[in-house]
Amino acid sequence: MAEFTQNIYQKFSSKPYVGVYFFSKPALILRDPDLIKLVCVKEFDSFPQHNTFTSADSDPLWSNTLFAMPGGQRWRNMRAVLSPTFTSSKLRLLFTFIDQCAKDFTQHIIEQNGFVKLEMKDTFSKVTNDIIASTTLGVTCNSLKNPFNEVYIMGKDISKIDGFWKSLKFFITNLSPYLAKVLNVRFISKKTSNFFHRIVKETVTARNKLSIIRPDVIHLLMEAQKDALSQKVDETNKHSEKFEITDEVMTAQAVVFFMAGFDTSSTAMCYTAYELAINPDIQQRLIEEVDQILKQCNGNITYDQLLSMKYLDMVVSEALRKWPPFAITDRSSTRQLLIPSTQKEKPLLLGIGAIVQIPIYAIHRDEKYYTDPEKFDPERFSDENKHNIKPFTYLPFGIGPRTCIGSRFALLEIKTVIFNILTKFEIVPVDETPIPLTLSKSNVNPISDKGYWLGLKPRT
Repeated sequence: MAEFTQNIYQKFSSKPYVGVYFFSKPALILRDPDLIKLVCVKEFDSFPQHNTFTSADSDPLWSNTLFAMPGGQRWRNMRAVLSPTFTSSKLRLLFTFIDQCAKDFTQHIIEQNGFVKLEMKDTFSKVTNDIIASTTLGVTCNSLKNPFNEVYIMGKDISKIDGFWKSLKFFITNLSPYLAKVLNVRFISKKTSNFFHRIVKETVTARNKLSIIRPDVIHLLMEAQKDALSQKVDETNKHSEKFEITDEVMTAQAVVFFMAGFDTSSTAMCYTAYELAINPDIQQRLIEEVDQILKQCNGNITYDQLLSMKYLDMVVSEALRKWPPFAITDRSSTRQLLIPSTQKEKPLLLGIGAIVQIPIYAIHRDEKYYTDPEKFDPERFSDENKHNIKPFTYLPFGIGPRTCIGSRFALLEIKTVIFNILTKFEIVPVDETPIPLTLSKSNVNPISDKGYWLGLKPRT
């Protein structure tokens, strides 16, 4: 998907947009940053939602996630409920849980006594599973020592988007939504759906019974379910539809966090570690910053100290630039929009149901915006240079009101894990390390088809 879209993007380099067919649906790939701003920000009310892949009747759990919800007041209300989870004050509290999971991971590697070779996608998936389980459900998994725990197994099933059957479902739903509804096509299996319904219900019951309060997603949803938060949302719009946090809605939000944690966050960690391994000079500079912070915090880093690490932020930002978690993002229209004429194109009227695609991977590798785009260069994001990045050309988490609500959380867990690794280890290439990387043909997201094999060498 990444390379296919990039080829189209480059072939029509003089055009602001290009039309394609997304299976049987016509779609418009936007190349011009100003058009991306128009669709995703200025005219957000015209394009307030993602392209839907399945119906609420067939897959109610997926359809109730914040990502898949149609645009409208219900989506706005749900976002308003979840947004407080990602304020600085809440993230500061959640950092304790994240840091503990990262420390447990590092200690697990130390106990292997010496050099360790790992497939990092599998490893980081277990770490992010533990982080999401802890910060969302308040559940301790320790997936590295117990890789067959039920939370990890079910989370892995949710995040799996490749393979024949998933591809077939994807094809059917895009070819004919009506046929998908008749066939009752669903992306989240009944078994996995039942598991998450059960574990969320058990968590809520235990917290109510024991008066447990944790600063996490489930707590906010519980408060909204009691109408404490939903009434506040409705007061801002007396004409809004009735807002109700059902068990289905609550479970759906937990599920989407597991999906994001398994796939996007763990993949971002993989690429960050990979680039550090094949760019030892960059890694050494980052290790020096890590050691400096360690001295300041006496071995126990705080939330504020982690966020003060400028070079770590530059490294992670560049990893997300070169290797964004999603090749494309999209929007679907609920009303007509006229794209104004340019010197090269006549006005274009987009009707209701029109799909536009934003080619994130291709834009991030456009030399018009990033000099020598194939080079891993954290200096692009230094204080001296980051102002040179053209607005709407850096899109690792999307853009506009529909941007990833958990982006700050994702950055926090990526930085925390990488920081903890570098306190004890150097990340080095091994014989199985694919140099250069080649992208998978069976996965729509830009991931390596040969894994991410790296070595962790104890620091002397």
